[in-house]
Amino acid sequence: MSRLISVLGLVCCLCLPAQAKTMLILGDSLSAGYGLSQSQSWVNLLQKKLTEQQSEYKLVNASISGETSAGGLARLPALLTEHQPDVVLIELGANDGLRGFPLPQLEQNLSALISQVQQSGAQAVLMQIRIPPNYGPRYTKGFTELYGNIATKTKVQLWPFFMEQIALKPEWMQADGLHPNLEAQPVIADLMLSKVQSLE
Repeated sequence: MSRLISVLGLVCCLCLPAQAKTMLILGDSLSAGYGLSQSQSWVNLLQKKLTEQQSEYKLVNASISGETSAGGLARLPALLTEHQPDVVLIELGANDGLRGFPLPQLEQNLSALISQVQQSGAQAVLMQIRIPPNYGPRYTKGFTELYGNIATKTKVQLWPFFMEQIALKPEWMQADGLHPNLEAQPVIADLMLSKVQSLE
């Protein structure tokens, strides 16, 4: 009888669904689906793929068009309290760079974001961001290298910038030359799917 109970218990455990995990995406217009409906954005498409694959991850998109690292830092505490995420993907800095903000300030803000996430018990993931070269070689180089330096110091994963592949193809870009269009969203979703799966 005890053996039967043990077997039944094992079967019940195997039938239980995996514990859901929440990934909070803290980003700017690149993740907010600028110029598109929310249903068309890569985040929504990625969630559909994760659901189809019975992934344990649920995405919460807290991205806002025009967001800066300082804006994200101001919003983060409330987001952590509300959603209690297991993972936070930080996709910020592009607007800081486009506005020519001082790099030490950007580094301070990104480091503070990571620190807050880690203190909450969640895993922080930083996305590499790049800006157009017309800001001068010194600023552009410093901006790019800043992300790797922060990731090394804080010991977090640094995910490649999904726009690197998208921006090379004009047919995947909106007229402003900065934002991915409708056709690019499934491509980004596929790129990000492999990264999320690497966390599982």
